[in-house]
Amino acid sequence: MVQAGFTSVEQVRSALAEQNYLSEEGLTTAVYLALTLKRPLLLEGEAGVGKTELAKVIAAMTGGELIRLQCYEGIDAAQAVYDWDYSRQLLHLRAAEASGEATSKKTNELESELYNERFLIKRALLRAIDKRDTPAVLLIDEIDRADDEFEAYLLEILSDFQVTVPELGTFKAATPPIVILTSNRTRDVHDALKRRCLYHWVDHPTFEREVAIVRLRVPQIAESLAKQVAAAVEHMRSLNLYKPPGVAETIDWATALAQLGARELNEAVVSATLGTVLKYREDHDRVREQGLAQIVAQAFDRGLLHG
Repeated sequence: MVQAGFTSVEQVRSALAEQNYLSEEGLTTAVYLALTLKRPLLLEGEAGVGKTELAKVIAAMTGGELIRLQCYEGIDAAQAVYDWDYSRQLLHLRAAEASGEATSKKTNELESELYNERFLIKRALLRAIDKRDTPAVLLIDEIDRADDEFEAYLLEILSDFQVTVPELGTFKAATPPIVILTSNRTRDVHDALKRRCLYHWVDHPTFEREVAIVRLRVPQIAESLAKQVAAAVEHMRSLNLYKPPGVAETIDWATALAQLGARELNEAVVSATLGTVLKYREDHDRVREQGLAQIVAQAFDRGLLHG
């Protein structure tokens, strides 16, 4: 579905649901305000709660191209904004020299040919700003992994939605992109950037919503097993694990169980499939120390309680 504009929070909720994304009230409202006020949206939360997926869904429901900038320590303008295709420039220069054109042209003429837009490599930020049709959805993923200098540079770009390339001039967005920033909070994002954005903390879903998500994304699974899986994952998150499972891991586990033809959780099937929901050996050890039987029992009890 491609929406030209949204006039209500409920309309956004329906559009998200059509893309198989079940959003709670606060997040739906934040998305609606980001789209209508044209403000960047900063999503913080633990890994696996659906922050990146939301950006993909927004791109699908608005019809905009998803342009993703994956942040990492040491990222700079050459990786995020633009760079020059030096190999093609060199080939052009050699061709000009071989044909004798280089000797007949002035230095500034050669430079203007070399620093032409055809040799410009547009990275994610410039591509998003330079879109001329449907506004792009710019996903700036894991901004907390970038350093302070890049964050300050990003703040400047998000304030004006323009980029200056000294050799060519200024690229300014005709229509600003929809900007989604995500953070796993490995460090605090600076207040200046937060003030520029709308903000929402994305938490793990409630038991009921996680069951609904599993049923939606893994329709072949029985409702009783979906409840047991959601209950087991909910219990695992309470065990102070190194990496608590997110919604993505819940879906992976449910998909694996459905593929194996499981009808209910038991110690054997949990033990065999634990690697689909927990990705660190220390977390496996912690869960086994707590006892798989206890996890299975609590999953059954929780499932029956909400039956």
